[in-house]
Amino acid sequence: MTDKTVQRLNELGIQLPPALTPIANFLPVTIAGNMAYVSGQIAVLNGAIQHLGLLGQDVSIEQAQAAARLAALHVISQLNVSLHGQLDRVKQCMRLGVFVAATADFKDHPKVANGASDVLVEIFQERGKHARAAVGVASLPFGASVEVDAIFELLS
Repeated sequence: MTDKTVQRLNELGIQLPPALTPIANFLPVTIAGNMAYVSGQIAVLNGAIQHLGLLGQDVSIEQAQAAARLAALHVISQLNVSLHGQLDRVKQCMRLGVFVAATADFKDHPKVANGASDVLVEIFQERGKHARAAVGVASLPFGASVEVDAIFELLS
């Protein structure tokens, strides 16, 4: 039987990026009971971090939305590896955290976070709708402009 979520990815023309190997002492995904906690992911393409810098200074909202989308695809990629390719086990995305590296006067964090939220809903449809926090921070690892983490409820 083909995973319907994989079919949906194919319909959308979305290819998940390779799951990144953690560069520190943490797990990319922890599963406890029917909950999956995906560690923060940044926007990496072909080994290079995309859209480095701060919103309101170096990075446009459109660039940051693209970074948030790519980081969210890395979240899904990590989850896919942990679920052994069974993304249909996702019952619901419960919460999405989007961290935005920005200047003190930047105010459009929700617009940036929409890049991540939108792709989750595109892929998982109703199961992708979630609670969310969009938080401004002074810096992120390696100069990334956006980092995304998530919590998913799983089917048994």
